[in-house]
Amino acid sequence: MKLPELKELAKQMGLRGVSTMRKGALLATLQAARNGEAAPAGVTVRAPKPAKQDRAPEAPAESAAPSATAASAAPAVEERPKAPIRAVRVQSAPQSSSSSMKIVIDEPKPESNMEMHVTARRVRKRHDESQAAQPEQQQSSFDFDEQPKRRTRRGHDEQRGERRRMPAQPTGENVNLDEILDALPGVPSHSHDEPRETRRGRNERDRNERNDRNERGNRNDRNDRNEHGGRRGRGRDNENRHDESNAQRDDLVPVAGIVDVLDSYAFIRTSGYLPGPNDVYVSMGQVKKYGLRKGDAVKGSIRTPHEGDRRNQRQKFVPLQSIDSINGMSVEEAARRPQFSKLTPLYPNERLKMETTANRLTGRLIDIVSPIGKGQRGLIVSPPKAGKTITLQNIANAIATNNPEVYLMVVLVDERPEEVTDMERTVQGEVISSTFDRPASDHTTVAELAIERAKRLVELGQDVVVLLDSMTRLARAYNIAAPASGRILSGGVDAQALYPPKKFFGAARNIENGGSLTIISSALVETGSKMDEVIFEEFKGTGNMELRLSRELADKRMFPAVDINASGTRREELITDPQTLPIIYRLRRLLGGLEPEQAYQTLVPRLKKTMTNRDFFAALVQQGGGSLNGN
Repeated sequence: MKLPELKELAKQMGLRGVSTMRKGALLATLQAARNGEAAPAGVTVRAPKPAKQDRAPEAPAESAAPSATAASAAPAVEERPKAPIRAVRVQSAPQSSSSSMKIVIDEPKPESNMEMHVTARRVRKRHDESQAAQPEQQQSSFDFDEQPKRRTRRGHDEQRGERRRMPAQPTGENVNLDEILDALPGVPSHSHDEPRETRRGRNERDRNERNDRNERGNRNDRNDRNEHGGRRGRGRDNENRHDESNAQRDDLVPVAGIVDVLDSYAFIRTSGYLPGPNDVYVSMGQVKKYGLRKGDAVKGSIRTPHEGDRRNQRQKFVPLQSIDSINGMSVEEAARRPQFSKLTPLYPNERLKMETTANRLTGRLIDIVSPIGKGQRGLIVSPPKAGKTITLQNIANAIATNNPEVYLMVVLVDERPEEVTDMERTVQGEVISSTFDRPASDHTTVAELAIERAKRLVELGQDVVVLLDSMTRLARAYNIAAPASGRILSGGVDAQALYPPKKFFGAARNIENGGSLTIISSALVETGSKMDEVIFEEFKGTGNMELRLSRELADKRMFPAVDINASGTRREELITDPQTLPIIYRLRRLLGGLEPEQAYQTLVPRLKKTMTNRDFFAALVQQGGGSLNGN
């Protein structure tokens, strides 16, 4: 019997306060009411109200208000061992002074085997409402069984719920309330006078019904059902899904490139530092999951695009499937690397030697006039046609020869294509270029991604040298590509356009616990453009090394056209040999009062006569006696 039926029965018995009880407590309360025991806390016994009816027949006179406790003394009907109790009608007499309750048992009709089988497995309730033309007394039908059976399938339950059972015919016989409560399932009986044979027979019937249920064909092959996806076919396509996943693994293609993180998405640039048609799309979820940063060199895999794939018609780029390594490390190791902005910058304290051979005067002259150290932030100030590109090539070759452990990057922005080709063929390093025939947005993209790539290498403790040609053209590109801020400097330079180049140039630093980022950039002067002068003045005080080239020397074909007196390095004593430093100071004093051409003619011919700078300093000491030693 279900909980609503039990509550209805308790209401008809006059029990109040049982609406919030659970089924077990309600059954115990009904049993206590049957035995005449005290009501539990919160439960009161009241006279039941008469049922609402229009023309209900009067209750018989003999139902003269027997109480709920006296219901156990009412005569019981004769036991029918072969026909179980099927339905009971509980009628309340409309009498104000009595709380009598007449219980009429309906003898069930002979049922078919199917109906008996269904009712043996399920508890069912049916309320028959009277029609307006034929008013009848309200009845409540209860179906009882020895033990409710477990539902098998929802589809069977719906089919059984659609079947309508014929109402039981009243026989006019009265039954005691004990017979009703004894028929309730799961009610603990306080009387021990039930025959042992009755209990044994009921247990045997339950056991036989369970065996019959287990012997059905649709309950045997559970393993088969699990293999094919359960009762409803859930997971029926698991094998197909496994096959598809295996096929997807077979379709994965390795991919590698540089990560370029934008506002709300990212790309892996597979064809260099510029956007290309074969770039791989990376979502922001994957960027956060793997801890990707702009400039990371990653290796992963993508799914091979198939012909006719509908997704390829909507998406221009292939999405990334997985990442195998980040900068040559695993994903777990890459997550523990430090942030570049949190590294401690120091002055350069380790020298990058520029001297290579005797006839390479550019490197030898730079070591004397403006030495370069690891972490240097240097500017090569040059007018047009003064040899700045050749100077950058000599610096790059000298670094590759003397310091092979340094990672060399050459960034060419807004340059001529033939110079890019010449740089790629002469420099042993990574050349990143964006020629002048490309839009300004490409210039800025290349520069930003290149410097971010250098930062990622410095985070790993590596020494990186970036040669930029040129800072002036990069600032011009930002002035064109950046949105106007409304604050215009002299020469038409937007104040906001100078911040990204400063960020690029300011990334150069020497790291305290290993690693350095050296940036040597060229800056154009004497071009006749007010914009170039403003850009140079903005960057003039940010560098700690300056190598100035002379237009006058270049016009006279005096190369390297280095203005000796105008060139120099801040804190050069940190990267210069203490024995050589006094000689250099004395030499600078001697050349300081001369014109650029005279100083050049005094120093360069002497360098050509010696094989190395050490020999040159030794010759100066011998010629000058002890005066050049600072004595």
